[in-house]
Amino acid sequence: MRAIGYKENLPIENEQSLQDIELEQPIATGRDILVEVKAISVNPVDFKVRQGMKPENGQWKVIGWDATGIVKAVGEEVSLFQVGDEVWYAGDLTRRGSYAQFQLVDERIVGGKPKSLSFGDAVALPLTTLTAWELLFDRMQVEKGNPHKSILVIGAAGGVGSVMVQLLKHLTQLTIIGTASRKVTVSWLEDLGVDHIINHRNKLSEEFAKYRLAAPDYVVSLNATEQHIDEIVKVIKPQGKFGFIDDPKTLNVMPLKRKAVSTHIELMFTRSMFQTEDMIEQHHILNAVAKLIDQGVIHTTVGEHFGQINAKNLRKAHALLETHQVKGKIVLEGF
Repeated sequence: MRAIGYKENLPIENEQSLQDIELEQPIATGRDILVEVKAISVNPVDFKVRQGMKPENGQWKVIGWDATGIVKAVGEEVSLFQVGDEVWYAGDLTRRGSYAQFQLVDERIVGGKPKSLSFGDAVALPLTTLTAWELLFDRMQVEKGNPHKSILVIGAAGGVGSVMVQLLKHLTQLTIIGTASRKVTVSWLEDLGVDHIINHRNKLSEEFAKYRLAAPDYVVSLNATEQHIDEIVKVIKPQGKFGFIDDPKTLNVMPLKRKAVSTHIELMFTRSMFQTEDMIEQHHILNAVAKLIDQGVIHTTVGEHFGQINAKNLRKAHALLETHQVKGKIVLEGF
């Protein structure tokens, strides 16, 4: 089968950083399903792993954590899917990824693809949807029915932010404050229904004062958390909740103690990595969001379509991701 992989951690400008390769097609056993991959999207975790995780014993490393496709075979313990089903998922950090024609994935972290979306449009959403949902409702336990509370989403126009503000808009009554710094991303957030948009290039406290915004009950930081933490401490409401998903080298949360702010960290891969008892929750989340999409409530967050799934196009996608200037998600489709 065709795949894209690497053997060395190289700069994306180097053609060997991601290469077109041929691998043996895997076989489904146990609770695994074998998926014929139709489309993939790229995430920051893709280039972070490519830059820092070395393959074992000179083997090819195949990454990728968003996919849509068709079930081609099922293991003997599979009960949730059958051959021919159209599926979507974000995969498992510890297993071979979606940069391949065929991929094995545990059925408990797979959902049925939204019927109303193409493979390419649907693939923008699994990883970001799971990350946003888990952070909001599993980690921070955001109140859904309280119209008197607000949330600040820092980096709201990116992949996770783009689906998070939609979930907030349609599943909660919170006032949504999102950050963006460019005209294109401001317009993007306006279209998604964000209530107030402020500029994260300025001090958050000054933006809140400028627009006379009340202290948010919840603050979510999706990027540059280390850079924003001091301002987060200033603006967040006492006894509020703070959550983040990025990887700051250091993060001093002790200044939040004065306000008794709880701190929450989200990693979408935790459930699959540790085979947690509630691992199947990702199956349920993906199915719930698929219904919202088919009802016209949630929309795809595709920002760029980079064409066919191959090494050249994936190197181009990684290069753009590394600039941290992406609106929505980058999608590739077909081998």
